Amino acid sequence: MKHQRVTNLRSCALALAVLVSSTVAAQGQAAARFMGSVTGISGKTLTVKTDAGEEKQVEVPAEATLKRIEPGQKDLNSAATMAFTDLAVGDRVLVKLDPNAATPQASLVVAIKQADVAKKQQQDQADWQKRGVAGLVKSVDAGGGVILVTTGAGPTAKSVTVKTAKTTALKRYAPGSVRFADAQPAPIDAIHAGDQLRARGNKNSDGTEIDAEEVVSGTFRNVAGTINSVDAASSTLVVRDLATKKPVTIHITADAQLRRIPDRMAQMLAARLKGTMPAGAAGGWQQREGGGAPAAGGASAAGGAPAAGGGPGGGPAGGGDPQRFLAMAPAIKVADLQKGEAVMVVATDGSTDVIAITLLAGVEPLLEAPAATNLLSNWSMGGGGGEGAGAGAQ
Repeated sequence: MKHQRVTNLRSCALALAVLVSSTVAAQGQAAARFMGSVTGISGKTLTVKTDAGEEKQVEVPAEATLKRIEPGQKDLNSAATMAFTDLAVGDRVLVKLDPNAATPQASLVVAIKQADVAKKQQQDQADWQKRGVAGLVKSVDAGGGVILVTTGAGPTAKSVTVKTAKTTALKRYAPGSVRFADAQPAPIDAIHAGDQLRARGNKNSDGTEIDAEEVVSGTFRNVAGTINSVDAASSTLVVRDLATKKPVTIHITADAQLRRIPDRMAQMLAARLKGTMPAGAAGGWQQREGGGAPAAGGASAAGGAPAAGGGPGGGPAGGGDPQRFLAMAPAIKVADLQKGEAVMVVATDGSTDVIAITLLAGVEPLLEAPAATNLLSNWSMGGGGGEGAGAGAQ
């Protein structure tokens, strides 16, 4: 779900909205305001792309109040005063307009620095990796607040009991969206068997239970088949689904993860999923291919994306976790795909038209391994805490 690609943008927007709403109420007026990201600075004028997609220009006079807050901060009284020169492209801002000005002028600018957002994202992503679990929903006991999740694939698959409470933050991916920032609060009975789910909280000693503080879930579709056509200009391809025998139009956005598995890697991964790979073979492959030893937190030492579904180390000793293989696969572009080659895709739910979350090419050997069906379903949410990580869940 490139999961959960950020995440903190929504919390930042909410924090800004709360702060300015309280300020406006205290002043007894409902001045116009907008939120967005700074895209340009010229003289004393800010150009802001709003969250609604509009581009607005506003002058920031010397008498305007400028405040800097931290991501998640909800008290404007403790916000630090900042200078206009401290603003930079990429910063998140909420601008309150002066109702008495003839042209758009700001009376208040509340900013969250891009660097602060990035730092918070990194912290959240590390925490999701350390205390998180990702997988497919097997069953839901809404009354008891318990969700049974299957994580991993092939020999690494196991069941994890996710326990929720009244304080657990439950979110659901919006239909047609792969961005965590678009996830909305939803009750536990909105979660169904077969959904993808990622939870963060305190685990028991063997990782089979987790007391969830946050849960994000969504309904997605697996597509495995051969490419009928590729339109690189529109970032679209048509795949003939092997399961339904029907064509599916797949749209590739900037949030999607596209990787190609090298032949040797695909063969070994297929063997791993079938349970036929000799002990120690995975580690040997990593050394030969330069993948490096897995780093703490589930990332490869070569800088790969964190592996989903595990704590520190992300999987069993010896680097045999299939998620690690995927994290080391080279990234590709739509233009690298060719008509006739096989791909595996996790995408938004839909029958004939979907948006890709994760796409793997070079998967011919994997199509012979039944466990590969769940392989991408777990990995696509594996970026937890950052946009661009599979619409990764926070």
